[in-house]
Amino acid sequence: MGDPKGFMKYLQEGPKRRPVDLRVLDWKEFYKPFSEEKLQNQGARCMDCGVPFCQSNQGCPVVNLIPEWNDLVHRGRWKDALKALHTTNNFPEFTGRLCPAPCESACVLGINSDPVSIRIIEWNIIDKGFDEGWVQPILPVSSSGKTVAVVGSGPAGLAAAQQLARAGHIVTVFEKADRIGGLLRYGIPDFKMEKWVIDRRLEQMKIEGVQFEPNVNVGVDLDAETLCRRFDAVCLTLGAEQPRELPIPGRELKGVHLAMDFLTQQNKRNVGDPILDEPITAKGKRVVIIGGGDTGSDCLGTAHRHGCVEVHQFELLPEPPPTRADSTPWPVWPMQLRTSHAHEEGCDRQWSVSTTKFSGHNGNVTKLHANPVNFENGKFTPISGTGLELEVDLVLLAMGFTGPVKHGLLDSLGVTYDARGNVAVDENFMTSRDGIFAAGDTKRGASLIVWAIAEGRKVASAVDAYLNAGNSLAASRS
Repeated sequence: MGDPKGFMKYLQEGPKRRPVDLRVLDWKEFYKPFSEEKLQNQGARCMDCGVPFCQSNQGCPVVNLIPEWNDLVHRGRWKDALKALHTTNNFPEFTGRLCPAPCESACVLGINSDPVSIRIIEWNIIDKGFDEGWVQPILPVSSSGKTVAVVGSGPAGLAAAQQLARAGHIVTVFEKADRIGGLLRYGIPDFKMEKWVIDRRLEQMKIEGVQFEPNVNVGVDLDAETLCRRFDAVCLTLGAEQPRELPIPGRELKGVHLAMDFLTQQNKRNVGDPILDEPITAKGKRVVIIGGGDTGSDCLGTAHRHGCVEVHQFELLPEPPPTRADSTPWPVWPMQLRTSHAHEEGCDRQWSVSTTKFSGHNGNVTKLHANPVNFENGKFTPISGTGLELEVDLVLLAMGFTGPVKHGLLDSLGVTYDARGNVAVDENFMTSRDGIFAAGDTKRGASLIVWAIAEGRKVASAVDAYLNAGNSLAASRS
């Protein structure tokens, strides 16, 4: 700790966002640059807190060495900070941009002050590392000759693939989409993470020996048994892509779409790819987003950039309190109201609203019908005499996901599922079939990107041990 009084001398500060009226005109990331001097001051705020809860499972599933690299940044030792950061996290450029930072919620300084700006420091360490040419491929010392298939190229799959390739295994990543990256590629809007961020990391992984096979829907284009015969081990990191539906009258009307269909189309447009399905646009439309989470926020920012006329966001649950709720005390992730960059761009947010049906004209949605509700004893009860109707041209369903898609690969493999419908594994991440492993959202359900990376690293260690390769990744399982 270079400055024992840093947390007393410096206030929490982070980069400013570009003005709303300018940033909605493009798809670029919305943060302005943050000076190195200010980053060093923010690193100085990290305390000698004795027990760094930011590193606990509650704060950081990959167990980032946060106090170490905060101090190194404060001292201007950026290259050493990068080494410390990469020790536990394969892709800090993803977590720095996309993780909601539970580490900051668990920061000891956050008990009675603003926490350390951990996420922004992490983001700048890795970007500086790439800019300076410090991020280089790590080649295996020798080859094991063992082959591993990784099915799915989201953060869990990419982390597992990189770790296994560095351990000397022959790794092939299969992706059903036409480009590698999973939801990082097609679920995250460019204004949150431009896709060159993924591409520069993929170039490193290719040099390290990872082979990528896009446009292969395993279970359809490549059947499950052939997959198992071709590879010594299989790692399932398909994500949790089964969307939560809204089975109400009028769901079949044109203009009612799943959020991921909307977001995927826009990401394809941004790289000039043709849209083969019916185009979904918010331009000149009255939009309602059903769902108040991150996916809903992504839809909101996208709708603004399309040029919507107005946009509403409905959430079934009650409005959270403005500050940390008593039910979620420090250091757990707090239940509290969060206002995203997209909400800053404009939105009518309504809480405790249950959509009951859609109605339309000539097969197109024109009206949404809903009821305000009370939430008591775990049940939602409509408030009598309070029904509402809203003229609408586009409805986006952003209500989360219920687990991995089972029909196709998972069912054909015959793996068992847990009580929540996710793929069940033992303590070594192995499924009910020998040699087939699962991790990330496929195993735990829809979760945070930092959990996906953590699980990708752990499953890589388990696969490595199974292949009898000297347990070279044992340290990654902690």
